[in-house]
Amino acid sequence: MVRIDDTCRYTEMHDWVRVDGDTALFGISDYAQHQLSDIVFVELPEIGNSYAPGQVYAVVESVKAASDCYAPAGGEVIEANTRLESEPGLINQQPYGEGWFVRVRLGDPSQVEKLRDADSYRELVRQLSEEE
Repeated sequence: MVRIDDTCRYTEMHDWVRVDGDTALFGISDYAQHQLSDIVFVELPEIGNSYAPGQVYAVVESVKAASDCYAPAGGEVIEANTRLESEPGLINQQPYGEGWFVRVRLGDPSQVEKLRDADSYRELVRQLSEEE
């Protein structure tokens, strides 16, 4: 069963964002990590890099494939989860917890409101699961 965190907003590409004031965490959804299978490497951006919504900000590699991660909202990276460099499996184990990718200072927090809420994302995952 795919887990969906009700405190996050989601993109069509299965990236999530969780807002905390004027900052936010980014990561990939439980659905995404299931599709990738065992994650063996993650390439995170440098602190200070800025991204627009939809821009590639990270790359994950699994035993199946490499996959780009797209910024769910625009902003500047203020922290990267460097634990993932030595423990990329945290993304598989805790995609909404210890498996987060970056903390970003949001440029425009209202961008997050345009993303799917948990219920809408649940429906998307349900539809995709029926197609498999």
